[in-house]
Amino acid sequence: MRMFFILIIPVLLAAAPALAQQEEKTIQQGNEYYRQQQFDKAESAYQKALQENPASEKAKFNLANSLQKQGKQEEALKGFAELADNTKEKEQKARAFYNKGVVLTRQKKLEESIEAYKNALRRDPSDKEARENLQKALLELKKKNPPKKEEKKEPKKQQPKKQQQPKMSPKEAEQRLKLLQQKEKEVNQRLQKEKSKSGGSQAKDW
Repeated sequence: MRMFFILIIPVLLAAAPALAQQEEKTIQQGNEYYRQQQFDKAESAYQKALQENPASEKAKFNLANSLQKQGKQEEALKGFAELADNTKEKEQKARAFYNKGVVLTRQKKLEESIEAYKNALRRDPSDKEARENLQKALLELKKKNPPKKEEKKEPKKQQPKKQQQPKMSPKEAEQRLKLLQQKEKEVNQRLQKEKSKSGGSQAKDW
């Protein structure tokens, strides 16, 4: 996975102020150390260039790269993030977001790396490697978090509700009891009358 790196094209030193000349020379020295894979010396050179010009985006960018090469991931990430947020140059912003995405991918922070690659592509839609890295990160995230199958829940069968007898107040119960007693009395009276009409007791069986 490639990382962007900024090389300085030699300029006519006579045309630049003395401070800018020194900064350019220091960054070139850092780049030489970087090519020789002496990343600690490259880091020192870029730090020196930033002392000479604290606003140098080239020095900041290459410093973050040298930190990343030394395994100082958090420091490198901070450098790329600050540059991505603060630079006004579109290409520089795209490169900073891309490299930020690379560091995040190596840290297995897939969701954050995906966002970084998307930001890089927003600034530079033609960046094929940013697009490829985005697709790889999306695929890796899908493998890590496969979609969960939704379990079909059977609807619970509703139990038929038992019809509750309406509760009766003591007063209503007393009234009903009196009514039943009255009906029973009336029935007994009617039976007595019928017996008297039929002429007394009935004959016994043998």
